[in-house]
Amino acid sequence: MMSLSEEAAKEIRDLASSPAFKRDMTIVAESRRKFFIKDGKVDVDAYVEFVCAFNEFINHEPKKFVPMIDKDMRL
Repeated sequence: MMSLSEEAAKEIRDLASSPAFKRDMTIVAESRRKFFIKDGKVDVDAYVEFVCAFNEFINHEPKKFVPMIDKDMRL
């Protein structure tokens, strides 16, 4: 594992104690789970729209739909 230089370690410690950095991380933490939530419920349409746009962005080739055969389904 790579170790940090003293200068890099000091920079990380200074950043970790920065009030601005803590405020920014709080904002990120509060908003990360709200992206698909509308009126307190998960907005499935927003999620599907995001997934379709993301697949298009990464040029994901959709697989052919194959129906599931439910002869022996176990969890």
